Amino acid sequence: MTARLRLLFSEAWSSITANVSTTFAAVITVLISMFLLGLLIALGTWLLSYSDHVKKGVLVKVYFASTATPAQELQVGQKLRNDPRVKHVVFVSKAKAFALEKKQYPDLYAHVPSNPLPDSWQVTMKKADEAPVLGHEIQRDYNAGSPKFPGVNDVGWGGQTTKRVLTVAKWVSIIFLVAIVLLVIASTLLIANTIRLSIFARRREIEVMKLVGATNWFVRGPFMLEGLLQGFVGALSAVLLLVLGKTVALPAILPHLHGGSDVHPLPFAVNALLLMAAGLLLGAAGSGLTLRRFLQV
Repeated sequence: MTARLRLLFSEAWSSITANVSTTFAAVITVLISMFLLGLLIALGTWLLSYSDHVKKGVLVKVYFASTATPAQELQVGQKLRNDPRVKHVVFVSKAKAFALEKKQYPDLYAHVPSNPLPDSWQVTMKKADEAPVLGHEIQRDYNAGSPKFPGVNDVGWGGQTTKRVLTVAKWVSIIFLVAIVLLVIASTLLIANTIRLSIFARRREIEVMKLVGATNWFVRGPFMLEGLLQGFVGALSAVLLLVLGKTVALPAILPHLHGGSDVHPLPFAVNALLLMAAGLLLGAAGSGLTLRRFLQV
C-alpha cells in the first residue's frame, strides 16, 4: 500500500515538473475561477442578506376610525397575534404616530393645529410575501362590514413598493444561483481543457500502461492527484488574493454600502473553505473527466 502511494505521488510529481507550462496554466485557471467564485459568493450573499433586511421593513398597518374604542383595538390586536403568519405586532397610538411624523417632517407638521393621525397596529409578517395577502383579507373584511376587525377603516402594506421589494429579492436569489452554477460549469470545462494538454502529451504512455494490464484507476490516480494539487494551489492563491482585497479594498467600499447591522456576506472563513473544497473538487473532476476518453484502449 505504501509503495503504491509512493508511486502515485512520484508519477504525479513527475508529470507536474515535466509539464511546467500546462501546470502553470491549470493553476492560473483555477486561481481566476476560484477568485471570481469567491467574489460572487461574497457579493451574492451580501445581496441576499440585504434583501432580507429590506423585507423586514415590509409592514401591514391596520388603521382605526376615530370612533373605535380601546376594546375594539385590543380585539383586533389579539386577532392579529393569533394569526400564524404574523411574527409580531406593535400598537402605535395617534399621539406616538404624530410625534414620529413630526420628528421626521418637522417643517410639514410645525403648524398642524390638531393630530389627524389614527391609532394603528403595525404587523410584521414571518414571510414578507404574505403581507399583501393579509392586507387584502383585512381590506375585504372591513369593506364587507365583517365584525372580524371592528373599528378598522383602512389598511396599508406598501402596495407597489412591497411588490417591487419582493420581486427584486426573488430575482437576486435566482440570478445568484444561476451565476454560481454557470461559473462552476465554466471553471470545470476550463480546467478540464487545460489538463487535457498534459494528458494528450502522455497519451502513448497511457496506451502502453493499459496494454500491459494497468487498471483504469491505476492510470487515473496520478492524473487526479495532479489535478488535486493544481486545484489546491490555485484555490489557495485565490483565497490569498481575496484576503488582500478584503484588507485593502473593503474598508474603502464599506462606507458606501447602506445596510443595517444585520446585513453581511457569508463569513470569510466559510467562503475560504468553500473555495478550497471547490478547487480540489474541480481539479480532480477535471482530470477524471478528461482522462476517460484516453482510457478506452
